[in-house]
Amino acid sequence: MSDTTTSSTELKPTLGLTGLTMNAMALIAPGAFLWLTFQVQAATGSTAPAMWAGIVLALLLCLATAVCYAEMAKLYPGTGSSYYFAEQSFLNHDRAWKYARISKFIVGWASHLYYWIYPGVMVGVMGVLCGYLAGTLWPNFMSATNPGPLFMMLIAVATAFGVAYIAHRGVNGSTSVNIAINIIQISALLVFSVMAIHYRSTHPAGSVARQFDPTSGASYGYQFQTQKDGTIVRDSAGVPQPLLGSNGKPVAYTVSYPAKDASGNFVSHPSASSVVGIHGMSSMFIQATVAILILVGFESVTAMGGEAKDPKRNVPIAVITSLVVQGAFCYLVEYFAANYLLNSGYTMTFAQGSAAPIGDMMTLVGDALLGPGKGHIFMLIEAFTVFLAIIGTTLSCMNTGARVTYAMGKDQEVPEHFGMLHGKNLTPYRAIWTLAGISAIVGCIAVSMVFGDASAPTDAAIAALPHGLLSSWGYTSHATMAALPQSMLTITLASNFGTFLLYGMSCILCMVAFYKHPRYSVVRHTLIPIFGLLANLACMAFYLIGPFMGYGTKMEPLLALGIAAVWGIYGAIYFVRSSKKTGRTTLVAVRASQ
Repeated sequence: MSDTTTSSTELKPTLGLTGLTMNAMALIAPGAFLWLTFQVQAATGSTAPAMWAGIVLALLLCLATAVCYAEMAKLYPGTGSSYYFAEQSFLNHDRAWKYARISKFIVGWASHLYYWIYPGVMVGVMGVLCGYLAGTLWPNFMSATNPGPLFMMLIAVATAFGVAYIAHRGVNGSTSVNIAINIIQISALLVFSVMAIHYRSTHPAGSVARQFDPTSGASYGYQFQTQKDGTIVRDSAGVPQPLLGSNGKPVAYTVSYPAKDASGNFVSHPSASSVVGIHGMSSMFIQATVAILILVGFESVTAMGGEAKDPKRNVPIAVITSLVVQGAFCYLVEYFAANYLLNSGYTMTFAQGSAAPIGDMMTLVGDALLGPGKGHIFMLIEAFTVFLAIIGTTLSCMNTGARVTYAMGKDQEVPEHFGMLHGKNLTPYRAIWTLAGISAIVGCIAVSMVFGDASAPTDAAIAALPHGLLSSWGYTSHATMAALPQSMLTITLASNFGTFLLYGMSCILCMVAFYKHPRYSVVRHTLIPIFGLLANLACMAFYLIGPFMGYGTKMEPLLALGIAAVWGIYGAIYFVRSSKKTGRTTLVAVRASQ
């Protein structure tokens, strides 16, 4: 077969249960998202103590939605995920069949708010990760704590097109990559979790421990010498100098676990029960609006129904299995460990202002448990697994998003060329490369002001940045940056809003699909979808009401809502114009024979 484009060739069924599950697990990547979202969640103001509880709420929401996806996949195996389900649910309904076209367009268009922004978030994260690593390895070139936006943008663009090339090559190659990445990242993050819990358990309050210094990016076992104004005394290399005791020797650092500092800012969890506590319903919901990012992806399997060997059996199992393994096990363990580790030597305030708080924590526990100086080596090894996890996550999302766009292109609901497959690789390559360009742009926006708002560095920290176009361009002053929205959080919330919108509509579709169906179950097809719908709506509502109740910040959620509104208005205009151009009606005029 030639390499030319074709619209008649169909996707080939090549994926078994393992391949489907691994593709979804790669998208729900704990290796990538623990590193990514801990800083983003830490930046949500006073709600940070409820981080773990927010993940539990988001997990319950996703489990309810996953059941809906699994049930619909049993009825309608095919390519397109919710977009395809929307059409089939209404077409197979005795009374509502005429709404099939409008429903599938609304669902498909809304899903793009998630599928077209999400990969951009991930390539932006790759930029932050590489900036942090560059600063760690070459501190004279880059600051690990505050990497240069231009450098991060270049990494984001390269990642977007590099991953698109892998996706363009075909789903089988993507699956092999994802299987390897899943095994590596789960193992690596569980090792960190065990070390973090061990460190906290063996360092009770008042015991000798280590404290982290964000400026030098290392941990030390002594108290720092400070000037009268509280500034740490450093040598010419930026290393903090020890406070000397009456015997002339450095005074050992002793750890504590205060809940708040003198200004009332959250510092650490005094106990394990505090880590898993709710800390207020509002705080839990605010955290859930961010935490949803780490759990989405289970539904990606349903977009690959056309490439599944036994879709009615394997797709539903893969949907639930991927979420349970990654969400209910990996994330809950890892987030407990990271939050439990917080202490006076590494506080939540440090996490808010760091490009990679998990990397800082890895350095701290590595120095303590493996020996001074070994923490950097441990962190770099773990960072490599995160690098792989981000590749796998971005790859899985590009594959999913491109197939949803492909399904809409085949139906001429978006430009028809998106519905064409590559003649040799059998991939929707035009959708893939378009998504690569969009991801590159979104990724650049995400890292442009990643230290805005609450994460704004001090003027002293900005002045201390290595001078250079790649390392310091984009940093102005603390006041200016604090007045601007945190770009990564804004883009993340925009993607998450699309997720809540899509998941809520999918819960409705499940109820429509099984209404008066012979397989109807009141639990699976009414109670669970209603819970999922209400949970999604509640989280969406907190985008508006949460900031005005004093939880989190106002700029980022309102900007995210603005992005969603613009996308919705543009979609309505596009639908009307496309319908007139093709001579199609909004409602289906004639029901196809069943």
